[in-house]
Amino acid sequence: MTSDFEPGGRVSADDALARLMAGNARFVRGEPMISHPPREVLANLAKGQRPFATILGCSDSRVPPELLFDAAFGELFIIRVAGNVMSPSVAGSIQYASTHLGTQLFMVLGHEGCGAVEAALAAKFEGKQQRSRIQTLLQDIIPGLEGLDPQLAPALRMSCAVEANVRWSMRQVIESPEGRARMAEGRLKVVGAVCDITSGQVRLLA
Repeated sequence: MTSDFEPGGRVSADDALARLMAGNARFVRGEPMISHPPREVLANLAKGQRPFATILGCSDSRVPPELLFDAAFGELFIIRVAGNVMSPSVAGSIQYASTHLGTQLFMVLGHEGCGAVEAALAAKFEGKQQRSRIQTLLQDIIPGLEGLDPQLAPALRMSCAVEANVRWSMRQVIESPEGRARMAEGRLKVVGAVCDITSGQVRLLA
């Protein structure tokens, strides 16, 4: 299947979001439209990519965005890092997508049962320490957990923490100089979502 969309800069954020959620609905129903592309499709993409959305997702092997959204080669610009956290290198990738690919929709995609978020909760509330580089990663998550009630039942606290982490990454994108500028121009829409790893269903955060 080839994309019906023009290069990313010509796809509105609302249209891109609708396409993502329609693809996820197909995936959940077990009716994906995307199959392995013929070599000719890849050869055409070698001339240039035309993603219609940018997604910052978790590295977890159970939540590949291309499958969750039933997307073809070249349709999504995906940045994956444990805990879907922001960092200078992630910010640089986002800036590339914005400046050179023109994607207007940016999604932060978290997932239930995220190990990085779980470790951040243990570090924040129980003082547990990880190896140095993992601990550095957790420090990018912990600020977003501010205000989380430690008395919540473990399952509810975890679910709330996953959402809070998604919102924290969204906030960092929105409050960046480029994010503010593009949103003021109406050329950027930032949305948050969480995937249920049991069903693969993606729900948008209000």
